[in-house]
Amino acid sequence: MIKMSQAVTSAALVSVGLFGGTALADSAPSTATVREDQPQITIVGEGRLSVTPDVMKLDAGVEVVRSTAGEAFTAARAAAAALTKALLAAGIAAKDLRTNELSLGPQYKDYPTISGYRAAQGVEAVVRDLDTADDVIDAAVAVGEAVRLDSVSFEVSDNRAPLRLAREAAFRDARTRATQYARLAGRRLGRALEISEENVTPPRPFFAAGAIADKASISPGRQDVSVSVRVVYELD
Repeated sequence: MIKMSQAVTSAALVSVGLFGGTALADSAPSTATVREDQPQITIVGEGRLSVTPDVMKLDAGVEVVRSTAGEAFTAARAAAAALTKALLAAGIAAKDLRTNELSLGPQYKDYPTISGYRAAQGVEAVVRDLDTADDVIDAAVAVGEAVRLDSVSFEVSDNRAPLRLAREAAFRDARTRATQYARLAGRRLGRALEISEENVTPPRPFFAAGAIADKASISPGRQDVSVSVRVVYELD
């Protein structure tokens, strides 16, 4: 019976249940231990692959300064409505728009003298068709001087498939290493007794503020996915 468990650790341990001394794993330090009662080998396998993100998140908004708080707030709300309309017209679904900032406050020339009022409203737009990313940004900029573009980030919408592939690669790596150690020890690798997933790194959001500032074509780049798995094998 295989025992499945999850843990988080940064150690990479290889234990050979036959002889004392030290063995070296392919890419991490390892330790050999003596197990006279039950010859076995414990090894950590690593699986890593890169994936292309398929979703972009645009962090945008509007910002205005007026002489009174009411004027500033009204102008910001109007500019935000125009920005939302432009994003919808560019193909962004209403469910993929989210207000992430709403602020109003005084501006000071020489404190406590108020020179005006600043109002801002932010919006996050999820772009699910990256072929339209440049058009979405151009549409936002065309709204006017009140618009600000803060950053873009890229994500993988469904990380389950790449994580499955990384797990399979990690398990194959563990078995390959274990087979080599068993052969070096003059034994044959037996069944897996225990499997524990130790380190999982799913695709992480990649922020690219410079892509907007440079007016460059939007590129999602690549993101790494990695999994480490610890497997205990019998040795025959």
